[in-house]
Amino acid sequence: METFDMEDASDPEGSWSLLSWLASSVMVFGGVLPYIPQYQEIQRASSADGFSTWVCLVLLVANILRIFFWFGKFFELPLLLQSMVMILTMLAMLHLCCSVQSVNKVSTKRHVLTDFDLRYFWKWSRFEDYLQFCLFLTVLCTFITYMFMDAYVFVEGVGFLAVLTEAMLGVPQLLKNFRNRSTLGMSVKMVLLWTAGDCFKTGYFIIKQTPAQFWLCGLLQISIDVAILLQVYFYGERPHSKPG
Repeated sequence: METFDMEDASDPEGSWSLLSWLASSVMVFGGVLPYIPQYQEIQRASSADGFSTWVCLVLLVANILRIFFWFGKFFELPLLLQSMVMILTMLAMLHLCCSVQSVNKVSTKRHVLTDFDLRYFWKWSRFEDYLQFCLFLTVLCTFITYMFMDAYVFVEGVGFLAVLTEAMLGVPQLLKNFRNRSTLGMSVKMVLLWTAGDCFKTGYFIIKQTPAQFWLCGLLQISIDVAILLQVYFYGERPHSKPG
């Protein structure tokens, strides 16, 4: 006759490992979730007017820098994988925005990266130009990191710059809403998921005792998310209007 082993019934270490694995999975793929409703909104409306593509720039720069920070100061592997997944997600968002603009023929003149015209920086007509910019930034970061990898101040500075840039994620959308006096075309679900995700990852940073740069900038991100939600409350989705 089998005996019931109380140790088998209660395995706190196993449960904790499972929770840790789930938390890590959420960290890697959870950042993608806010952009699914926004992606669908752009497809539905065949317009990217309500979404600030500068959000993509912020996240691309932040996550490229974070990858190089990892080479200088190893941190949680899920955070490295999260950066890779987020870069692919932002490229997908930019590809959709370029496709929609091409179909709608938003501008009769095409603007490309090699024009070197600062007035149209990050307002290029082709997806290939965004890819070229990311490639150039990656090569530049590779060279600089190789030169200063052994400098403690440089490595810490890259880490701080990476998370500070990511903390500014919501600022382009915040400013776009402010200029339009409207949140029309912006997915409120995206911002709600931003807020939930930022609260989760800030808690994750604190529990995992990641470098202080991570959780301090996480708190800043939450503050910006709340500011955008206040815009939703005050502006609503009334038509775009110019400030008087």
